[in-house]
Formats: sequence, structure tokens, C-alpha cells
Amino acid sequence: MKILVVTNHRRNRSPGQRFRIEQYIQYLVDNDCQVDFSFYLSEKDDLYFYKRGKYFRKLIILLKSVFHRFADLRKAQNYDIVFVYREAIMLGSVFFEKRLAKRAKLVFDFDDSIWLNDVSEGNAKLRWLKKPSKIKKTLGYADMVFAGNEYLAEYARKYNSNVKVVPTTIDTIYHSRKLSKNESEKPICIGWTGTSTTLKHFEIAVPILEKIKEKYGDSVCFRVIANQEYENNDLKVKTLQWNLETEITDIERIDIGIMPLPDDEWSNGKCGFKGLQYMALEIPTIMSAVGVNKEIIEDGENGFLAQNADEWFEKLSTLIESEELRQKIGKAGRTRVEESYSFNTWKEYYLKYFNELTNNGQSEK
Repeated sequence: MKILVVTNHRRNRSPGQRFRIEQYIQYLVDNDCQVDFSFYLSEKDDLYFYKRGKYFRKLIILLKSVFHRFADLRKAQNYDIVFVYREAIMLGSVFFEKRLAKRAKLVFDFDDSIWLNDVSEGNAKLRWLKKPSKIKKTLGYADMVFAGNEYLAEYARKYNSNVKVVPTTIDTIYHSRKLSKNESEKPICIGWTGTSTTLKHFEIAVPILEKIKEKYGDSVCFRVIANQEYENNDLKVKTLQWNLETEITDIERIDIGIMPLPDDEWSNGKCGFKGLQYMALEIPTIMSAVGVNKEIIEDGENGFLAQNADEWFEKLSTLIESEELRQKIGKAGRTRVEESYSFNTWKEYYLKYFNELTNNGQSEK
């Protein structure tokens, strides 16, 4: 089986790409698949693409992406499956998805409510170039759709009858503790990890964390791991630049992981990845009671759900004050990931779903 993976970013750059398709590539190769990877945003392009302004450079990147996708069209007929993660090009056009679907079986994968116009802060003035409604057409062109949760799948089924719910998964061998815990002799670290586009969600928790700081003083500290600097002098937040080489050890130094979200349509489409990362590393986790988070966590058993500021404060305090509870919840969280959200649990489904397309040819365009 020959598979062409079409994405925007290079490998090991985007969390969504890494954990929705990249981590499955070796397994597919080991099972007689040829997997080729096509992206157009280079490491150098990344320095400009998400910054404010830089419009001439962004025009060059856009032109390059168009030429790159035309090259993909020319070779797509040599593949059995073209796997598109989120979109073929960052414009409001389905030109390439439509034509890729005529050359091979098209699998379309998405893990956010991308029918909404959510753009990065650095590209807010280019919002007019996006056309989120294009997902309706892309869903219609696809032979199979991978949706990250049931909320997304419900939307996709309006336009496609062959929709598979495929959660964002964790490689529990990669996500395993490498440092021993010694919590009694250090401040309790409350931490968050994410990207520049989701730092706004961390800000939701800041007023609550300020109350926690006021209550517990130097017995607590705060850590943010992201791909850009973040400052909060009141909380004395320690910011770490995200680094693939140190990703796991940076996260596991967190004692309590948080995933605050607003209760809106975009958040309901999210797949709980931050929380799953914490849980896989046996870090007790508190998540906003939004969307798929309510499926991942059984409140008080393998993590905590918080619906408002009072619940966030109460549950953070409960975890801060009990090392025994932190350890208990952390281990239960790890078990939850292993059983339902691990790469090992889902890898055979990827191969099975791809075989459905290539062996049965059951989907009609």
C-alpha cells in the first residue's frame, strides 16, 4: 500500500501531526506500507509565518505552497491513499483536495472545529484569506474521514457517510516517566504546556493561580512550556522553550497539570491532548469540563474536571495539600491513557481502516 501524507508542517513540528499520523508511520511501514510525507512550511518559514506583519515573506511562502501542491497532484496518482491532515493549503480553497481525491483514495483527518474562523494572532489581518466553510466540501470529497472525537464526527456525518472516530493518541512508551518523584522537598509545580496559539487558554487560569499563590506562597510554583516566551511577574512563571529533545523531562517536572478552556464551539471540538500528555506521565490533571475532556476524565478518579473558578481553586487546593492523592490520581490517569488513548491501542485501527479503502473500494466519490 502506498500512502502520501499531506500536511502543512515538517515532521516533529506540529503536535497534531505528530500524534495523529506521524507516530503511526513506522507501524505502517512495518506492515508493508510505503509512506511518503509532503509539507511546505520549512523551519526557516516558521520564523516568519506566525509573526505579525512579514507580508512579503508570507506571500513567498504562499506561492511556494501552491507550487508544492501542484507537484503533489502530479505524483498522487502513483499512490493508493492520500492522507490530508486538516487542509492541503492554508487558503480558503479546496482546489487541491478536490483533485487529489480524483487521483487516489482520500482520507481527511481533523482534530479541531476547523469550520470556525480561528486564526493565529500573528495572522489576524489575513483572516479574510481563510474560508472555514471549505471543510464541508472537503468532507464530501473524502473517501474516509478521521474525526478526533464524537463532536467533530457528528459534524462530519452531515457531509460524509464514512466517518471514523479516531482520538488523538499517546505513545505510552515515549510518554513514560524518566525522573523519580521527590515531591516532599520542593514547591508543588502547577504547569501548562501548549503553543503560541493556545497561550490565551492558559490566561484563563491566571486569576485562579493568583489566588493559589496568595494562599500557598512559596510552597507552589508555576511552569509554562511553549514555543514562545511568556511572562507573568506576579506569579513568577518559569517559561521553558518547547524542545523535542527535552519534551518529556520538561513536562514530568510538573506536579499538577492544567488544561483550562472556555466553554465554546471551538473548545468542544478539541481532543484533550494536553491532558492526555500529563496523564500518561502520571501527573494528576485538572481539565475544564468541556467537550471530550468529560469523556477522558472520570472526576475524582483519574483526574479532575472543573466547571468554574471556584471548582478550579478547590481542586487545585485539594491536590496541593495531598501528596498521596496526587500519586493515586496520577497512576489512575496513566491507566486511563493506556486503555483507551494509547498508540498501542489504536495502531491496528489505522491499518484496518486503510485496508478497507484499498481492498474493498467501498467508498464512492
